Amino acid sequence: MAYELAYVERIQHKRRQDAAYQAGKDAVTNLQAALARAELTLPSLSNDGPVGSHGFVRLGGCNADFANRLAEVIAAGAEALQHQR
Repeated sequence: MAYELAYVERIQHKRRQDAAYQAGKDAVTNLQAALARAELTLPSLSNDGPVGSHGFVRLGGCNADFANRLAEVIAAGAEALQHQR
């Protein structure tokens, strides 16, 4: 026998899914802005919708040069953060 969600449970689930979708959308926007500051673009970066009530961002593929440049930017940012502490 299958369990059916009550009306309140369906509404709560929908709100969690909507919040997760928005979180993914916001993360994509934030990452695009950060990459732009480093003059980098991931064309396949996208919001992949909620997964298990969490936002999910699809980063997509990139070539080796891009991956190496991204690694440099991340390393420089991490080093800058360590010096702030």
